[in-house]
Amino acid sequence: MGGGEGVVEDLLREHAPRVLGALVRRFGDFDLGEDAVQEALIAAAGQWPEEGVPDRPHAWLLTVAHRRYVDLVRGEAARRRREDAVALATPDSELLARAADDLPGTDRDDSLALLFLCCHPDLSPASRIALTLRAVGGLTTAQIAAAFLVPEPTMAQRISRAKQTVKAAGGTLVLPEGAARAARAAEVRHVLYLIFNEGYTASVGDELTAPELSTEAIRLTRLLHRLLPEDTETAGLLALTLLTDARRPARTGPYGEPVPLAEQDRALWDAALVAEGVALISRTLPRGRVGPYQLQAAIAAVHDEAGSAAATDWPQILALYELLERTGRNPMVTLNRAVALAMVEGPAAGLALLDEVAADRRLARHHRLLAARAHLLELLGERGAAAEAYREAARRTSSAPERRHLTERARRLG
Repeated sequence: MGGGEGVVEDLLREHAPRVLGALVRRFGDFDLGEDAVQEALIAAAGQWPEEGVPDRPHAWLLTVAHRRYVDLVRGEAARRRREDAVALATPDSELLARAADDLPGTDRDDSLALLFLCCHPDLSPASRIALTLRAVGGLTTAQIAAAFLVPEPTMAQRISRAKQTVKAAGGTLVLPEGAARAARAAEVRHVLYLIFNEGYTASVGDELTAPELSTEAIRLTRLLHRLLPEDTETAGLLALTLLTDARRPARTGPYGEPVPLAEQDRALWDAALVAEGVALISRTLPRGRVGPYQLQAAIAAVHDEAGSAAATDWPQILALYELLERTGRNPMVTLNRAVALAMVEGPAAGLALLDEVAADRRLARHHRLLAARAHLLELLGERGAAAEAYREAARRTSSAPERRHLTERARRLG
């Protein structure tokens, strides 16, 4: 036995989806199984730091989760008839023996099936995120609520409704096949992408980032990539998150304020993550049809490989954004292309393209559009108009650090 709190947390997140998969596969009830696993995780978090990590942590968690499952079944009158069958289904000694079959390195791993189940098409994006973080990520409801700055009861209700929706839809721990699998895999990637983005730039609150979310998104994307090694878009998503997260140490100043990419100290970037991300996307791009995650990763790689902001290959970035736009119209992509265009052809060309973006209702009043316009106006020498655009962007953002940063930009311009 042994292990500190960090080791315990890593073990719990590693084993949580495998334990839940074992329960769901055995009893067929995702709702109660997930509740039982969460209680087992809470018990382990309380005991292991004090008593030490068991020699067989997976078996310990599976045994405790099984007992909690039985207790939950007993507590529901509507399921009274199942009590004896569940309680006597497997003695603890046999359960411990069978737990070895679920340890890493064996063929049975239901983690991918759980990811697919948590991203059920009947769920909203917010519910998919919450359920994924709890069931596959092993985060408690309190941790998820804190990350998204909502009251714990609100998040508990969201997760409960999500589980009921999955149950009502007949969701099972079976991987879809063919076109259905491809469609669901796209949903899984989208959920992981949203989790990462919320962690890298929190949409609300006093902190610019929520590192626990971006770190968890990378961990789960690594898991998905390991289980789907031939999926080039999953590889692209992993490369994108690695290359983006590599800049995190340099993207906030001493007071938590955001530091623009061009002003970041690149010596602070995580060189190991950059190298891993560049190698991954370099291996992936030649393998077949190129999708949006691969293109975004390629753009991130160009930024990360530049020794300085001035050395950035903006023509290549502009070409990649043009390719990215062809994969699907997205006003945020066009906004980023406008900035790249300004760096290649001058700020006036970028501003003209931003006028087209402003016609899209999805982004017309977004603070990022105003911030981009302010930046290009500043490059053009229009200090007064730039200052006003910065102030308007500050009024529209819900992020306190971004608001302070934009306000300070406006102040400097007078």
